[in-house]
Amino acid sequence: MPQHAIHAVTAAAALVSLAAFGPIPSSTPSPPAQSTTRTGSPAPSRFVPGPCPKPPEPIAALADARCGYLEVPENRSRPGGRTIKLAAAVIPAAEPATPAQDPVVFMAGGPGGDTFDDIPFLVESGLNKGRELIVMAQRGNLYDQPNLACPEIDRFNARAVGLGYDAKQAERLMLKAVKECRDRLTADGVDLSAYNTTENAADFADLRKALHVPRWNVYGYSYGSDLALTYLRLHPEGIRAVAIDSVTPPQSATLPWGWSSAAEGIDHVFAACAAQPACKSRYPDLPRMLTEQVRKLEAHPLTLNVPPPGGGKPVKVVLDGGALLNLIVASAPRPKDLPAALDELSRGNPERFARARAAGSVQNVGAFAHGLTESVACSEWAPGSSEPDVLKAGRKAFPGWPDTVLAQVPQLPFQYPVCRVWNVADRASVQRVATVSSVPALLVSGTFDAKTGASWAKGVARDLSRSTAVQIPGIGHWVVPQSPCAQRVLASFLARPTAPDTSCVDGLEPEPFTIIPK
Repeated sequence: MPQHAIHAVTAAAALVSLAAFGPIPSSTPSPPAQSTTRTGSPAPSRFVPGPCPKPPEPIAALADARCGYLEVPENRSRPGGRTIKLAAAVIPAAEPATPAQDPVVFMAGGPGGDTFDDIPFLVESGLNKGRELIVMAQRGNLYDQPNLACPEIDRFNARAVGLGYDAKQAERLMLKAVKECRDRLTADGVDLSAYNTTENAADFADLRKALHVPRWNVYGYSYGSDLALTYLRLHPEGIRAVAIDSVTPPQSATLPWGWSSAAEGIDHVFAACAAQPACKSRYPDLPRMLTEQVRKLEAHPLTLNVPPPGGGKPVKVVLDGGALLNLIVASAPRPKDLPAALDELSRGNPERFARARAAGSVQNVGAFAHGLTESVACSEWAPGSSEPDVLKAGRKAFPGWPDTVLAQVPQLPFQYPVCRVWNVADRASVQRVATVSSVPALLVSGTFDAKTGASWAKGVARDLSRSTAVQIPGIGHWVVPQSPCAQRVLASFLARPTAPDTSCVDGLEPEPFTIIPK
């Protein structure tokens, strides 16, 4: 689900949310999308070579890349509409002597995260070791034309750390920011209904043809797995193999689904602690401790002044039950430190959680495409369920917790009123469809993932007749950059899609948890 998740690699992603959104700020506004001169049918897609994006922190892999824009119709169902431009790059193989002929195309998470920001993690994970790596910013992302950034929401997120997570003031300010962004984008001519997974998938199908690639491999994580499965279902031609990481099943991705994933990931962290004698002895009843702290903070929130993790002036933060839960879902602090952080909190020391909350006060304004996030969430994830359904799912996942906490989807607070403001059409019937395929597939999950629970990959695998599913113990959201074993499994899969070597998974255990003195 949303929020830019790669920062789980360093500990702290805040999906969907699925929040601490992507780190590259937009230095200049995107020029408007170009209008097509055709009147009877959508303009044909084409790739136009051009310079690579130049983020404030240079990306070494782009130095030798071939870059440009894919020009595609904004809305393929509306002949004669305008075209948009999607930034893309072809990164050469790191071992150019004998590169494989079939490249890997990457589908980023979010929706809304900056794809180019993920390139260093992909290169470090070996995605381009023996073949080209192709990246394309999903429609509306940073470096695209148009860019569906919402600086209004970024500024709200920075302010929100000093408000109660589910406070009425937070809801009012968020809805104001969402409306301002929507009004601005629509005034610029953006067709918000066209920013969805079906159009995203068609963009990648057009990219393969425009680059004259006969066959390629697909790798996507989080929302990118939802996109990859949709792409495989709608455009199977030219796909050699599909690897998905931190699986979001299109047929299951609804707002209440977030609660089951949160409970599964947290339960796995606590179970792993109980399986380590030192952790079990030091923190004997983590589920009870978490429930107590959520209840206590929701009844009596803490207001603190703490500096963000990166340093700087202290900022006001409010730590209530909802904030605590959402920090844990975002792996902030890291799962290995979670038992210690909860123990400290229970003894009157909230510093780890407070500093993690303060991190949200530092926003890279204009870097995250909230417009794509809201269009996908409101057309594909929200329809068919309601606030009572979310509350019911929350009560099932965490019995006895305050309803004020359970009423808000993890990582997507106030999503139903947000969707009433965003006002895009219901696309659930065309998107919530299982992908049935015989194309070789690899499904990688982390047992500590509280955004996209590891067990959800099993149902997806059943519909993929030549699939291999692996769970990596002790890893959270976006597994491959965090796990050398997962990297070896993925490399083996790309070399032999029907017979990957998964032996490194055998015997893997989570790393030891942090033990602090009593």
